[in-house]
Formats: sequence, C-alpha cells, structure tokens
Amino acid sequence: MLRSVCRTRWSGAFFQVSRAVSIGRCLHQQNEFTSLEEKPQFPGASAEFVDKLDFIQPNVISGIPIYRVMDRQGQIINPEEDPQLPKEKVVKFYKTMTLLNTMDRILYESQRQGRISFYMTNYGEEGTHVGSAAALNDADLVFGQYREAGVLMYRGYPLDSFMAQCYGNASDPGKGRQMPVHYGCKDLNFITISSPLATQIPQAVGSAYAIKRENTDRIVICYFGEGAASEGDAHAGFNFAATLECPIIFFCRNNGYAISTPTSEQYRGDGIAARGPGYGIMSIRVDGNDVFAVYNAVKEARRRAVAENQPFLIEAMTYRIGHHSTSDDSSAYRSVDEVNYWDKQDHPIGRIRFHMLNQGWWDEEQEKTWRKKSRKMVMESFEQAERKLKPKPELMFSDVYATMPSHIQKQQESLFRHLKIYGEHYPLDLYEK
Repeated sequence: MLRSVCRTRWSGAFFQVSRAVSIGRCLHQQNEFTSLEEKPQFPGASAEFVDKLDFIQPNVISGIPIYRVMDRQGQIINPEEDPQLPKEKVVKFYKTMTLLNTMDRILYESQRQGRISFYMTNYGEEGTHVGSAAALNDADLVFGQYREAGVLMYRGYPLDSFMAQCYGNASDPGKGRQMPVHYGCKDLNFITISSPLATQIPQAVGSAYAIKRENTDRIVICYFGEGAASEGDAHAGFNFAATLECPIIFFCRNNGYAISTPTSEQYRGDGIAARGPGYGIMSIRVDGNDVFAVYNAVKEARRRAVAENQPFLIEAMTYRIGHHSTSDDSSAYRSVDEVNYWDKQDHPIGRIRFHMLNQGWWDEEQEKTWRKKSRKMVMESFEQAERKLKPKPELMFSDVYATMPSHIQKQQESLFRHLKIYGEHYPLDLYEK
C-alpha cells in the first residue's frame, strides 16, 4: 500500500516542478541544438536556452493536490490507501486525541481563572499530532514548535508531567524556568520547545546531519506552522537539509493563521509544499484532519528518509479552531461561522470517530465511559499539580554552566541578600525550602 502511495499521490505532489518545465516548453518555441557547445553549461542550474523573452508566471503550476484517505464521514475513499491498522491502534489514536482535547479545555480554563500564566490549545490539529507520532520510531528525534503536545502524549508522556510543566511546580523537569506548554523530555527524544519562531528548524537539520553520520536507523522530524515558514531560519534549514542530504521530515501544520495573520497575508505562492522543489526537497500536501493520511505520508517519508538520506517536506492542511493562545482573541480577525464550520463539520476527532463507528469498533456507551474516565484522569493530575510547591528559588541559577561563573554567583548572592531583608513581601511559603 505504501508503495502505491509513493507511485500515485507522491509522484503527483512531489514532482510538480517537472510539470512546470514541460509547461514552460509549451509557452515558447525553442531551438533544437545540434551540439553540446550550444547548450547551457552553467553549473548553477540545468535548463535550455530560449530565444523569446518570457517571465515565468506564478500560476504556471496548478495547486498541489491534497492527499487524503478518509472523507468527512470516515469512509475510506480508496481501499488501496487504507493503512489497515488494527482496532487497538485506531482506538489509541482516538483516545489520545480526545484526552488531549480534554486536557486543553481544563488547562485553558485554568489560565482564565488565573491559576497558570499562559496556555495554547491544540483544538482542530489533533490529527496532525497523532497521525505523525504513530508513524515514527521511538528513537526518532522530535523538534516541536509549541502545538505538538499530542506527539508527546502519544509517546507516553504522563499527564502529571504536562501539568507540572504548565504550573512550573517542583515536579517540573524544567524547574519552573520555562513558559507553560514548552515541554521537553529526553527519555522520549523530544527536544525542549523554545518560544522564538523557527529557531528549531536549523537546529533540527544539524541533528539530522549528526544522525546521518552515525548511520543509524533514525530520523529527525521538525514541526512548525506556516507562519514560522516565513522566518529566515526556515529557508536556511531547508537549504542545509537538501544540500547536506539529511534524514529529516519537515512537518508544516498549515492551520490558516499565524496568530492573527491569515495565509492570504502570509504568502502569495501555493502554500508551503510548493517551496520544497525549489530547494530540491521531496514534498507532499496532506489533509491534516485525516489522521490516516498523515500517518501514511509520514510513514513513507520516514522510510525513504532513512533509506535515501534525504529530506522530506509535508504540509498538513488543517484549521486552528482555538485562539492562537490565551493572549489572543481570534474573534477580532475571523468569524464565528468560520470557526463553527471546522469545529462541527470537518474535525479530525469527529472523522476518526465516524470511522470507528462504521467499523463497529466504538459505540455511544464506550464514548460516555471514556469521556468520563479521561476527564477524571486529567482532573486528578490537575489537582495534584496545584497542591505542589514551587521549585527552590536558587534553581533559577543552576543547570546552565558546569561550574557557576562569578557573575551568576554574584546574582545569586544578591537575590539571597534581598530576600533576607524583604522576604516578608514575597510568598516564600509557596516554594520548596
């Protein structure tokens, strides 16, 4: 089946640039060259001479198609593309997506109540997380942006750790020094998320190059949004990955908006996948609300990245149903009707639930039982996180240097002197001693 994916959709989406060449040939009359000397010999590109002035139009290439497996009712469109996943795995897909959704709702409300400082939901993008995570090997290295919590959850990251990080309590592996939703886990090969957009892209390429030199059965997957693809780091990363032939998957979640900037104001070309051929990267566009389509694309890209030592670009078309973050009010730049359409008519959770119902793998009773159980699990972790103390204040100075330099030592001593004099004005009883 995966080979057919490669032969059909992949050949159509990956090799759009060859169509441009053939179309370009039809646009003007070219001379027939009779000797090698009359053909271009430039080292920078492979092409032919023409004798007519004609600029390349941006719409020469028709839109890259969107690969999908299921329709909106959960029906498999082409049986040859069905990944034939067992019931247990599909149910795990669904439970991970819905558990993530439940955690989002509770932590979002927690921020609105002033219990945590910040939060970003994953509403509407759950299929991109779970479909991609399921197609990876556990040893594959993940560079996330800040909307890939489902990847970590699928890999087994516990709810207690999600909550501890968002609350910045004493159980937080980052010791309270990161903003909420900036997760990281060495054991699960998930690199700690950083706030600046696209900084992870060239870093991921460097890691992929190191993995290539190790010659191991591993790849790197790097997630980012279509807004981050406008950053200079994205272009540098693409070019390095292509020229150094790195085993990496660039996974772009095109969710329609970069904070308040719609895609119509973000770029004029045909999305992000269209940029791949320009860098020499194999590329495909998939329906990000179809967890099976995402799974198939990532699985095949991973196989070929390992076998061929080359990068792949996957653009997953989806929709950000929630606000960009708790600092954003999306009603200021999009309509309620638009959001409701994606929430009610084309949601990745609804689509896989339809599929499970069609297969007889799920019913309303199981739905009610799981919803109740998942909410209880999240609430238990939530309540536990709230009860825990904050990390010791001195930990803000640790873990950066093997030996603390003098200027950091002076800052630490200055803090302790300040707290000794004015400690009564600080809630030190909330911190570990």
